[in-house]
Amino acid sequence: MNSIMVIHPYNSEGVWVFDDPAVNLVREPFVDDANGLIDAMTKDISDAKTGFNLLFSAAKFPGFQLELSWLREEFSGNWYYSNALDKEAWLCPALFKYFDHTPEFLYGQFKPK
Repeated sequence: MNSIMVIHPYNSEGVWVFDDPAVNLVREPFVDDANGLIDAMTKDISDAKTGFNLLFSAAKFPGFQLELSWLREEFSGNWYYSNALDKEAWLCPALFKYFDHTPEFLYGQFKPK
């Protein structure tokens, strides 16, 4: 398993989604407040709604822009909190396509394609 993963979210009808054939996900949506978090992190990326690169890991890596701290489990998914944005976001069970267990922290970097 890689320590840094990458997905390519895009906006579909007002909802951020991503495809990852390697783990059998197609138009996997980000739910509820995760959309607002992505909006905030991509506000300076030109044409982000047509797609951007999201690198993420359970460990800090050079250039990470966002740290999320685990809060609680709910509905088979997990709530995380961004201190920098003062936002919570729920991540669905698709998280376990990338991690064997619930990471205590997640780190992300948002880059143009």
